[in-house]
Amino acid sequence: MIRVQAVASDSLGGELGLVPGTELVSVNGRALEDFLDWEFLTADERFLLVARLPTGEEVEYDVERPEGLPMGVTLEPPRIRRCGNHCDFCFVDGNPDGLRTPLYIRDDDYRLSFRYGNFATLTNLKPWDLERIVEYRLSPLYVSVHATDPTIRRWLLRNPEAPDIIPQLAWFAERGIAFHTQVVLVPGVNDGGELERTLADLYGLGAAVLSVSVVPVALTEFSKHGLVREPTRDECRAALAAVDRMATRALVQRGSPWCFGADDLYLQAGERLPEPAWYGDFEQRENGVGSVRFLQTRIAAAVDRLPDLGGRRIGVVTGRAMGPLMPQVLADVAATTGGRFELVVVENTLFGPSVTTAGLLPGAAVERALRDRGDLDFVLLPAEAVNDDLVFVDDLSADELAGRVPMPVRLSYDFADVLSELGSRNAEVGTDEHGSAFRASGAGQG
Repeated sequence: MIRVQAVASDSLGGELGLVPGTELVSVNGRALEDFLDWEFLTADERFLLVARLPTGEEVEYDVERPEGLPMGVTLEPPRIRRCGNHCDFCFVDGNPDGLRTPLYIRDDDYRLSFRYGNFATLTNLKPWDLERIVEYRLSPLYVSVHATDPTIRRWLLRNPEAPDIIPQLAWFAERGIAFHTQVVLVPGVNDGGELERTLADLYGLGAAVLSVSVVPVALTEFSKHGLVREPTRDECRAALAAVDRMATRALVQRGSPWCFGADDLYLQAGERLPEPAWYGDFEQRENGVGSVRFLQTRIAAAVDRLPDLGGRRIGVVTGRAMGPLMPQVLADVAATTGGRFELVVVENTLFGPSVTTAGLLPGAAVERALRDRGDLDFVLLPAEAVNDDLVFVDDLSADELAGRVPMPVRLSYDFADVLSELGSRNAEVGTDEHGSAFRASGAGQG
């Protein structure tokens, strides 16, 4: 059973009289288990809905829904399917104590894989889950493969009951389900010949595997360093060589590279990133694959909207991973706008210096980097570093940060989202009409 959290007043749900707290019981006699049932079963133009109002009254609605008309109902957050694996490299297990409770949830939920692109291992699927995935055509899914050798994969997942992944994916492929896949590279375990085998096995599944990314394992100061280590530069170069060989084969046989190294793999290997065209539609950019090139393409597409900044000094906060890569991006923006961009590379003081992604920067570290920088006219912060409530991983809110630093600050995904607004607002930066210092615009690992 699922429950209503909010209803838009001018929506079909509002017309029916649904209110927050209403329990949605069934559609056409089928019990509603979660948001998937709600979305798929109410997609028809006509259906019978049974709901239980907060008063306890059970009501049956004969609903006529014109095509394209939204129900206007927001559901309470679903109960997340927890992960039953115990990977030595699990990032959640590498969290320090004292963070928000949700940060310790190890999810492994195929529903979130379909909806948000979260990577799942598919090790906790029941027969009912298999049927739902096929019935609702939950495709593509994002799958953490890591290794196709069953023994090695079970060792990596610390799960002796993990199913053999290739037959599992093949079963789905026969029923029209496609996948984006990833390999988290653990040196000495699934690299070298095992990486070659994994890539070949996935390639052998044909068109159902849309892409595979190879991502170097990332550890925090609190990770299990006695059991797993990060790859060396030479190991990253060897992995990239394997990726390139498979990508070359795929390019010749299928017309696209198919196999990609994460940006961080290139960074750790000391190799140059491929050009933007290599990444196609950037389908794994949320996994750090082509993120830099995607940013460049977004900026290039917005060139006509970028204002003249007249030499103003703009700070750009990022993590150490993007530090060596961002200057080429900033050069493009500076040439277009006339702004003087300065990179502010922030070391992660919460997870340790080995965690270099901007998305995990704590607000306190950003504050320390900016509090004495009165020379900057304004600063762009990585929008992926805050959650939907605009709070950093260490519980510092974006508004609190704005009040502690000497310059206006704004959240940005790609520079263009904020800079284009500055032009339309005569370069006014700071609080918006709702009194909040931030509005993260634009588009938003496992």
